[in-house]
Amino acid sequence: MYLHIGQMPGAGVMKGASPRYWKIYRINPTRTHNGYEHSVVSAAQVFLQQSISESEDIQSALLTCFYAPTNDVKSRAYAGLCLRCFVSEPILKACKKIHNLFASDKSFTYQDLLGFVLNDDGQSLVITDDDRKAQLVVNSEGKTDTAKYQFFTVKVLQTFKSDLRVRLSLENWAYLQTKQNPEVKDFLSEFGFKNLSDWALLNRVRPKQIERLSKQDANLVEVFHCCYRRDRIQQRKQNRSFGAKCPDPSECQLQEMLALLQKRGDNAVNNTKQLLKALKYVAIQLRQYDIWSYRESLEIQDPETGSYVTRTDLAYNSTSEVDVEQNEILEFLHSQLEITLINSIEQEVESSILRLQKSKKYAPFAAKFIPGLQLYYQEGKSLKEITDILQMSSWDQARRVFNPGELLAKVRSKTVEQLLDNILKKACELGLTTLPPAPDYLKTLAEQIELFADEEVFQSAAEEIRAGKNRVMNSRYAHFLCHNLQLASVISVAS
Repeated sequence: MYLHIGQMPGAGVMKGASPRYWKIYRINPTRTHNGYEHSVVSAAQVFLQQSISESEDIQSALLTCFYAPTNDVKSRAYAGLCLRCFVSEPILKACKKIHNLFASDKSFTYQDLLGFVLNDDGQSLVITDDDRKAQLVVNSEGKTDTAKYQFFTVKVLQTFKSDLRVRLSLENWAYLQTKQNPEVKDFLSEFGFKNLSDWALLNRVRPKQIERLSKQDANLVEVFHCCYRRDRIQQRKQNRSFGAKCPDPSECQLQEMLALLQKRGDNAVNNTKQLLKALKYVAIQLRQYDIWSYRESLEIQDPETGSYVTRTDLAYNSTSEVDVEQNEILEFLHSQLEITLINSIEQEVESSILRLQKSKKYAPFAAKFIPGLQLYYQEGKSLKEITDILQMSSWDQARRVFNPGELLAKVRSKTVEQLLDNILKKACELGLTTLPPAPDYLKTLAEQIELFADEEVFQSAAEEIRAGKNRVMNSRYAHFLCHNLQLASVISVAS
């Protein structure tokens, strides 16, 4: 039996605490205008008032309380209730954002999405098991039982990594998880919005996209089409029931692609493993041009046949002046991300080496910084293995010298900072803001840029570091870092 807590007595407002921790957005179909309600959860307000000190960081204290298996079950559940209130707002915002991006033809509304993700009753007490795999309801006696109904707000908390330095904020994590919710994706697929695999993306490349790729990446796409798309079309002709999903390229196809690249004089990749990594990196770039970046009518390519057809999933509307400005900002943001990321990596690698050189204790290891990171990112070696290879005294010493997580955090911070500066200047040029901008405009823009950078680069980079053994460094960040390290190594040898 669920423990309902909506009738608990109210409490005074805790000074400095945001109402977001005791007011929840939840679905309410009777609200015909917006489909949801925003209501006070008195139990969450009481818990904040009685259990959280004003000197504490409220969110950190709540997260610590919710996740600690040694804490009292009810305390954990009340802390979780406060956090569920907090994440309900970015969940709602994500639904409205999805609607704005996808439903220009009024085929559906954001209210249609709420039932998938805004399903928290705002009353039941829920915690997770120790490994965060299952949701557990807490009854009036403090006993737990496996939840028969899954709250999406709790799912967000189950998957959030609060103890890592390189991570998304809780708000951005809730926003991202809503966009990636399987039920939301299934719903969108009914309107033609598919989450294509890397191979389907490569198969459907448009000429406009190829123009923006480097010569080397364009070569990769072209040889991929020569082999993979050719076989795909032929298989469909031979078997009408051939599966719609694009499988991984076969070893035979990869070998043929390598041969074609060599005929073109492109020797950047030397084996099928490197080729797969290079193709996946191109796919990462292609996702930037996917439906999340465009709202207007487009001619698209069939992922299977390669032929071009007019989109029917979006209504054709003339683009307004506001849309033009927004698209210009969006394209500028995508173009600046790569430039800014490369610059940030270069600056932070140089700063790290300089910092080691100035350190009395670690100066002898400055020359090992680049070789160590190359072992970590290019060969997938662990810090323990690097300790032995570079003849260092201990794993802890290697961690202090190389610290991939700290380097990633610094690159992320500098990238976001530089992106924000560049976008503000562009927005000022377009007359969308002034310098200095209004505080609310600056805060909103900073949050959006942080989320954009995390989705495009830093989330996958952080996941690679967390992977442990048998990690494969395929992220966009890893690609540019390895390129920088290789260039710095060549310069070092030449000098």
